[in-house]
Amino acid sequence: MQLSAAPYEERLTAPRTWWLISFLVGVSLALVLLPFGTLPMLGGLAGGTAVAAVAASSYGSVRIRVVGDFLVAGEARIPVTALGEAEVLDAEEARAWRTHKADPRAFMLLRAYIPTALRVRVTDPEDPTPYLYLSTREPERLAAALAAAKAQ
Repeated sequence: MQLSAAPYEERLTAPRTWWLISFLVGVSLALVLLPFGTLPMLGGLAGGTAVAAVAASSYGSVRIRVVGDFLVAGEARIPVTALGEAEVLDAEEARAWRTHKADPRAFMLLRAYIPTALRVRVTDPEDPTPYLYLSTREPERLAAALAAAKAQ
């Protein structure tokens, strides 16, 4: 497998506030366990924070990559030959494509905390998916990487 001319890799990490919320989940569990003593309270603080942090980390661990002749978005692996033109979506247009313009058959790698996105048409006639909606912080760079991979 060849590497693409313009390599692209992005991890859609959770926002910083989610880590604060993870700590607050631990604090709330500690308060629930406070009547049972200091040791259960400290265990609740550590355990609740750890479980909430693991949940936030796993949700934010999804990646978008252009590797060789493939676009890898989360669990999906799509050949770039099956993709058409890419459309960069600003925050307002991305919100519209997440809501009232959305097609239920579309593949959506959606993270609501990322305001911008890229919409890529699927040109494979055997694929019922009309387009890919990919939440990304750098839609222009992803579109350029896809164009470079198609040109090879």
